[in-house]
Amino acid sequence: MTYPKIQTIGDYRARWGEGPIWWQDRLLYVDIEGHKLIRLDPDTGREEVWDVGERIGTVVPTSGKDLVYAGDTGFVRFDPESGKKTPLADPESDKRPQQRFNDGKCDPAGRFWAGTINSNREPEAALYCLDTDGTVSLKLAGVTNSNGICWSLDGGTLYYIDTPTKKVRAYRYDRSSGGIDQGRDLIDTAEAGYDSSPDGMTIDAKGRLWIAFCHGGCVVCFDPQSGVELEKVVLPCRETTACAFGGPGLERLFVTTGVNAKFDEPEAGRLFVIDGLGAVGSPAFPFAG
Repeated sequence: MTYPKIQTIGDYRARWGEGPIWWQDRLLYVDIEGHKLIRLDPDTGREEVWDVGERIGTVVPTSGKDLVYAGDTGFVRFDPESGKKTPLADPESDKRPQQRFNDGKCDPAGRFWAGTINSNREPEAALYCLDTDGTVSLKLAGVTNSNGICWSLDGGTLYYIDTPTKKVRAYRYDRSSGGIDQGRDLIDTAEAGYDSSPDGMTIDAKGRLWIAFCHGGCVVCFDPQSGVELEKVVLPCRETTACAFGGPGLERLFVTTGVNAKFDEPEAGRLFVIDGLGAVGSPAFPFAG
């Protein structure tokens, strides 16, 4: 029996790492509380770090050289070469500072979905979609902490986590319109025995869901059909926040982490990479706007 190899990669230590995504042989991720955007070349260890001047919840690539992120000021286009920021939309400008954007990803049609988090832990946040024409639509209301999001391999299902519910929900997804239905509960992580919080999520080439558990120090693979746990990987710090497959064959699982001041954890906040899982990821989608 072989065991996965877990190690840190890069030198950067985030206050609260999040949002990893593999694009053009590099890993992009963010440090929410550090206001940083990081791009790592795993082959050389080279890290590029940009201070965007605000809490940044997630970032996605585009078909060009620029990036789009969601943060304290809503959706923003960012040029890494010049550092220029171009505001695109802010549907919650009237809810600052109680709410900010958190996790998000692009759908198969290139729309950027991102949700907000309520600092008072009230169900007043939401999930939004930035369409390719620049318009923003509300997709889900009554959210408290919008987190993991990804799409099934056939593109017909949206998987989504509102962290305090401790559930993964599944929604029928229409690629042509970006519409979703009322959804249904798919996996109840509390019933599965987890008292920690499901956070970031990704999907592999077999359609299995990989979920990072904040306060749980682990990444867990679930079968979305049965809801059964298939594999669990334990990491040496409690705040495991999000995960994404990367590397040349998408065979490496990168995991972001955060620092919890209550615990003495030398590797907390570091980026981890897990090799030898025997799993392969699915490619990310860029923003098409």
